[in-house]
Amino acid sequence: MKPLSVLTRPNIWDLAPYSSARDEYSGHEATVFLDANENPYNAPFNRYPDPLQRDLKKMLAQVKGVAEDQIFLGNGSDEAIDLPYRCFTRPGVDNVVAIEPTYGMYKVCADINDVEYRPVKLDENFQMSAERLLAATDRNTKIIWICSPNNPTGNSLDRDEIIKVIERFEAFVIVDEAYGDFSQESSLRGVLNKYPNLIVLNTMSKAWGCAAIRLGMAFASKEIISIYNKVKYPYNVNHLTQKQAMESLRDPFQVDKWVKILLQERRRMMESFCLLPICEKVYPTDANFFLAKMTDAQSIYNYLVERGIIVRNRTRVTLCNNCLRVTIGTKTENNELLSALRQY
Repeated sequence: MKPLSVLTRPNIWDLAPYSSARDEYSGHEATVFLDANENPYNAPFNRYPDPLQRDLKKMLAQVKGVAEDQIFLGNGSDEAIDLPYRCFTRPGVDNVVAIEPTYGMYKVCADINDVEYRPVKLDENFQMSAERLLAATDRNTKIIWICSPNNPTGNSLDRDEIIKVIERFEAFVIVDEAYGDFSQESSLRGVLNKYPNLIVLNTMSKAWGCAAIRLGMAFASKEIISIYNKVKYPYNVNHLTQKQAMESLRDPFQVDKWVKILLQERRRMMESFCLLPICEKVYPTDANFFLAKMTDAQSIYNYLVERGIIVRNRTRVTLCNNCLRVTIGTKTENNELLSALRQY
């Protein structure tokens, strides 16, 4: 890996971050707060939240098996996706490389930040090639994006190929494990200390059932996290989000139960789709959804919408022609979908 000072945008490396009132206060117990121009009434909503989410990070560190200073928390994973562009890429100069198809926000954030986005197609089995990804890079490539399990394909990417990219690329490799809780693969968080250029993303939106609270996570070296903390908005994760996240983390066994049920339903749904005359293929998945190639995805999608059932039509996505992406719901919801498709 190149030195972090070289990979970081010069203006960001030299940035003096905004210091909020709660950043400056630490180390002592206090009962009277007259520092942040807050209204003294309407507790607890009158107080600014902890800008570094310390209590929440303590709980997450135990659950995720990382150090507290290796955790960045953001307003959904979208903030954790946007931040590396703002920290490390020079608009109009640098570029990023990504697998294709994959999650669309990597490209959206590249476009917003005026950074060239270089997609590299997966093979017919939706697998990546380390050689092809690396061949698409040049001296101005700052980030390689890898999503595993991938979206919209659902499959985990070959771990050996991912490690090759991490070991051979001199800048940042960001692996988005948003759906990792549904996979049998071990998380790459476990090798963060071995690879200083690795950044792993996670979220509370999927297995933890907390999409509404908008909490995304990035795990990386403490040096990378310190740069993120310089650039993020002072109070980027609100009090209600921090509180609900900690409440959810107190009962991880409930999440384990949800995941087990969803995996059982996933297997049933995939087997049922394979029996549908209008389904040509169901692709392997390690996520809480699966991709199915249909005879006419657009027509089937429209038919389901008319019946109040919404799936995702991915037919315009690279390599996903005539494919629908189906999220696993409750048994009742899944049965409604199957019943409607059997009547198509």
